[in-house]
Amino acid sequence: MRLDIHCADRIGIAQEILNILVNYSVDLKGIEVDSVNCRMYVSFPEIEFEQFQKIMPSIRLIDGVHDVRTTAFLPSEREHNELNTLLRALPDGVISIDAKGWVRLCNDAACKDLQLSEKEVIGANINNLLKGFNFTRWLEGKEVLGQTTRVEVAGEDFIADILPIAVPQGSEGDVLAGAVINIKSQSRLGQQVSAFRRYGQESFATIHNFSTAMRRVVREARKMAQLEAPILITGETGTGKELLARACHYASNRSVKPFIALSCASLPDDVAESELFGYAGYEENAAPKRGVLEQADGGTVFLDEVGEMSTQLQTKLLRFLQDGTFRKVGDENEVKVNVRIVAATQKDLPAMVQEGVFREDLYYRINVLTLEIAPLRDRKADVGPLAEHFIQKYAQQNGHAIPLLSQECLSFLQEYPWPGNVRQLENAIYRAVSLLDDSELRLEHLQLPTFTHELGYLESDFEGSLDQAVKRFEATLLRKLYPAYPSSRQLAKRLGLSHTAVANKLRDYGINRKTVKV
Repeated sequence: MRLDIHCADRIGIAQEILNILVNYSVDLKGIEVDSVNCRMYVSFPEIEFEQFQKIMPSIRLIDGVHDVRTTAFLPSEREHNELNTLLRALPDGVISIDAKGWVRLCNDAACKDLQLSEKEVIGANINNLLKGFNFTRWLEGKEVLGQTTRVEVAGEDFIADILPIAVPQGSEGDVLAGAVINIKSQSRLGQQVSAFRRYGQESFATIHNFSTAMRRVVREARKMAQLEAPILITGETGTGKELLARACHYASNRSVKPFIALSCASLPDDVAESELFGYAGYEENAAPKRGVLEQADGGTVFLDEVGEMSTQLQTKLLRFLQDGTFRKVGDENEVKVNVRIVAATQKDLPAMVQEGVFREDLYYRINVLTLEIAPLRDRKADVGPLAEHFIQKYAQQNGHAIPLLSQECLSFLQEYPWPGNVRQLENAIYRAVSLLDDSELRLEHLQLPTFTHELGYLESDFEGSLDQAVKRFEATLLRKLYPAYPSSRQLAKRLGLSHTAVANKLRDYGINRKTVKV
C-alpha cells in the first residue's frame, strides 16, 4: 500500500507521520520526499481495512498536512519502470556501469550483441566485455568527458557512445557515479545512415523549386501524396519525374512500404508482363516469381514511360486498376494487393489515344491526378541553384574544394535550352567539376553542343565540305536503318529510293552483314 501525502515544508513533519505508522505497528517499506511539490510518499505492506481507517484520519490531523490519499506507485517506481520499458524498446545495446567499471544494468539488445545472458553481464567488468577502449583509465581521468569510439564486441566492430553519469553535490561540484554506454553495430549504423540519406535524397526538401512553375508542382504534389488515387506525371526526359514520384511516396502513409520502379520502355512485352505481374512457374524447371505489384504490396509502383506499354499489358493493367486484382503469367488464380500506381511519360498520351495506340479507358484510369513538370528551359530560376548544388555535390565527391561559378558561365547556363533537362545539366557539371584544375568554373570548362529546336544539335567544331557532311550523315543513317531492313530492296522502299541507288550507297560506305550486326 502507498500513500501520497500533500504537506507543508516543516521541520519534523516527516517524523510525526512515521510515528503514527509505528504506533499502529505498520512496517515501513519505503519513503520518498518531493521537496519541490511539497509531497511525501510512504510505502508499507497491505493492512486491515479497520487499521487503515484509523491511520488516515490520524495523519490528516497533523499540523501542516493538507491532504492524504492512496496512490498506485511511488515516483521512483514509475521512473524505474519507465526506464526499463525504454531500455527494452531500444534497438541498440545500452550498458550502465559504476565508477569502477562494473556493469549494473543492461538491456536485451546489449545481451544479444554480447552473446551473453543478463546474469552473465550484470556484475562483469566492462573491460572484459568491450575491447579496444580502456574504461578504467577513462573513469580515473581528471576530466571525464563523453567519448565516441570503436570497440570490439564478441569479435565484431561496434561504435560505442560513452557518456559519464554525474551526481550533483551542491557547492562541491559533481561526483562521477559511472557511465552509460550505447553500442551500435556496423549494420545498424548503416541502416540509420541509409534511412537518413533516403529521406534527404527522396523527400520534397531536395527538389529545387525556385521557379514559380516548380513551386506549384511541388505544392500540388505534397497534397496529392496524401491521397490514394493514381498519379500521372508528365514531362520531357530528364526533368525528374521519378524523383518527384519517390518524394510523393515517402511523404505518403505508404512511406514505410516499398517503392518499386519499372521502366515500360526498356523491357520486351513478355518480360515486362512477368516483371509486373509475376510468373506462376508451373512449367518444368521454372521457379515461381513474385512480380513488382506483389513485392510492393502496401506501397507504390512507379511505371516509367507508361506510353511505351503494349496493348496487351495495357489491358491487364486496366483490370488491376479496376479492382486491385491480377493473375500471374501462367496462373488462373487471382492475386489481390494494395498498391498505388504512379505513372510517368514524356509522350503525348491524349494524341496516342486519338491514334488508337493507347487505351482511352486506361488513360482516364491513370490520369486521376496529374503533375506536369515544365522543361528546364522554362524554369530559368531553377538553373542557378541546381548548378550550384551539382558543383558542391561533385566537388565533395571528388575531394576537391568547391569552385565558384562565374557570372558569365551562369548566364550561359540559364540561356542554354537544355534538351536533356536536369539530367543533362547534372552530367555537364559533373564532367566540368571532375576535370577542373581551377578555383572558378568558367564557360570554357563546359563542353555543351550547340542546340536549336529547329535543327537539334549542331557540331561547333564542324570540319570539311557540305558534300562530306552529307555523306557522313547518309552513312550514319544507313548504318542505323540497315539492321531493321537487312534487305536492300526493303531499305530502298523505306527511303523512297531505287534498289540500285541504295545498293550502291551500301557498297560505297562498306555497310553489309559482316560490318553491321543484324
